[in-house]
Amino acid sequence: MYNPVQKGIDRSARAVRYTETKPPEDLSEYVHRFWEIKTEAKLSDDFIFHILPDACIHIVFNLAAPGAAGITALRTSAEELNLGQSFHFVGIRLLPGVWQGHQEELVQGVIDAPYPGPLPLIEAGGELAAGDTAAVQSVLSKLVRRLIKDDLLAIDEVTTHLLANIDEIDSVSDMANAVGMSPRQLQRVLKQTTGFSPHDLLKILRLQKSFVRDYLEFYADQSHYIHSFRKIAGYTPKNYARKFDV
Repeated sequence: MYNPVQKGIDRSARAVRYTETKPPEDLSEYVHRFWEIKTEAKLSDDFIFHILPDACIHIVFNLAAPGAAGITALRTSAEELNLGQSFHFVGIRLLPGVWQGHQEELVQGVIDAPYPGPLPLIEAGGELAAGDTAAVQSVLSKLVRRLIKDDLLAIDEVTTHLLANIDEIDSVSDMANAVGMSPRQLQRVLKQTTGFSPHDLLKILRLQKSFVRDYLEFYADQSHYIHSFRKIAGYTPKNYARKFDV
């Protein structure tokens, strides 16, 4: 199963708490993790949240701003968001290919405005804000089950198969062969289900795998690895490891 790393938290941010929890078993094919990031005391400086692309869709709730929620995704490079000196966000990290809504619904940047769409996100955000930490998983699980019932979340067989066999895939041709498609068919399917071209999806998955496996399994040599990592993350692997707690 695809297991992207948690987001990069600056090691100097002592009063920022980031946690992840596994979803209930019946949702594990849809949700990678439920997550929460919050300040435990007001910071002296603005906190910059460094986020690596993971090809996942995130449903995000800003509990410090009534009604603020949204659906977000990164493309192929890291993003740095200024969360300010006091904040509280809760989110659902959906696995790649699961989101069945329109790609146009996805937003970027900090979620700080009321959700304008038809999904029950404001209702769920209100329940999260009114409850305690123990209630978070229950509220998020209820929302995911509702989205599944409404056919807004579904398991995509092509993406699921690619993620399950990513260790054996080194090229776009390998990806196409693994699912019995031509490269052109795969391009069309992945664009529709994930928003990524096969080449861009492969770049992201390689980077994510390099955190837990020997990078030489995915890159031609050290120079290729450093160049690719820096292009996506904005840091060399060594400097990233020094700055961020992953």
